[in-house]
Amino acid sequence: MRNNFDKQRRRLIRTLQNPKLREIHLHTFRHWKATMKYHKTKNIKFVQYILGHKKLENTDIYTHLINFESDEWHVAHARNLEEENRLIEAAFEYVRYSQKDEVAIYRKRK
Repeated sequence: MRNNFDKQRRRLIRTLQNPKLREIHLHTFRHWKATMKYHKTKNIKFVQYILGHKKLENTDIYTHLINFESDEWHVAHARNLEEENRLIEAAFEYVRYSQKDEVAIYRKRK
């Protein structure tokens, strides 16, 4: 499997002329999965379970790839159920309900 991965990676590096792809290894995908699961669930114990770690300190190493706090967002508002469904289908995530404006606030990464 690793030989095939290395071969495909070399082909992509050559085709896309992007030597930065050399930094991606099979183990990188484990870090990516852990980072995304932690971001989605905010539950480090769940990520620890998925990775099969006994120590939480080991899991912390895997949840660092992206600083989600610095992301930029598209923000949208929904005034009714139809608008909410449209936003959810477009992969927006619910943030909160504004009682002042009587709208549900959604966001999606740019």
